[in-house]
Amino acid sequence: MHPYHDTWTGVFPAVMTQMHPDGSLNLEATAHHIDRLIAARSGGLIVLGTLGENTVLTREEKHDVLRIAIDAVDGRVPVLCGVAETTTEAAVGLAEAAHGMGADGLMVLPPMVYTGDRRETLTHFRTVAAATDLPVMVYNNPIAYRTDVTVEMLIALSDSNMIVAVKESSEDPRRITDLFNAIEDRYVPFCGVDDLILEYVSVGCTGWVAGLVNAFPEESVALFEAARRGDLEAARSWYRWFMPLLHLDTGPKLIQAIKLCMALTNMGAEWCRPPRLPLEGAEREDIEARVRRAIDTRPPLPD
Repeated sequence: MHPYHDTWTGVFPAVMTQMHPDGSLNLEATAHHIDRLIAARSGGLIVLGTLGENTVLTREEKHDVLRIAIDAVDGRVPVLCGVAETTTEAAVGLAEAAHGMGADGLMVLPPMVYTGDRRETLTHFRTVAAATDLPVMVYNNPIAYRTDVTVEMLIALSDSNMIVAVKESSEDPRRITDLFNAIEDRYVPFCGVDDLILEYVSVGCTGWVAGLVNAFPEESVALFEAARRGDLEAARSWYRWFMPLLHLDTGPKLIQAIKLCMALTNMGAEWCRPPRLPLEGAEREDIEARVRRAIDTRPPLPD
């Protein structure tokens, strides 16, 4: 068992990169948001993931966001840097930069745009993992990114000591059990799908890379902790209350949707980097109604 089973646990927000209305970075607001997430007892943070709008930031902007996050956290929780690049060379470059800035780990995606085969995908992950001595979380999201890192491929990657965790977003919780049956607790298992968190925890996930936590941090932690301690009645109550909002994490406009939720809960601003635009019309009205209903019916937080 890796020591990361003890240190990479709990709710790890996929931190939203805050923007100004013109799409430029708002680093001060991003740092403030990080403070609020830590105050809600997040177990760690992941910056520059999908929700951090990694793929629309320049290399220099990615460095700025990571630097401000590491400074804001100041060692209180682990900080992982998302690595989502179109080439393996660029992924290695960002991994090396993250190591130099003091990140605690990497969340590595398959190459963007090009969908590689098994050999190419495994080589990409092995190459990035070997570039630094930072521990790596493999992010598997075949629905969004087309490349499927299967259970068999994760078994093949288990000979890399620096690959220590998997964020499973295939929407198939059975894979966690299949992986455990094959190699037991070799990896730290994270749920990467908000509206399947109870199911994933029930089969052994000890971490949650969460999206709606950006708008409802205390509530996300309450749900996760109830599920982890086996309090099914409390977990179901939180889950049923939260589900209309958790569904927003799985659509193509998840960034705009969650940023709108943040604006409605005073957790941040809704501005994104174009081509994404703030939601309007029926889409906006639907989310506003979901947030109002959630606020009106929110269960009391545990002491």
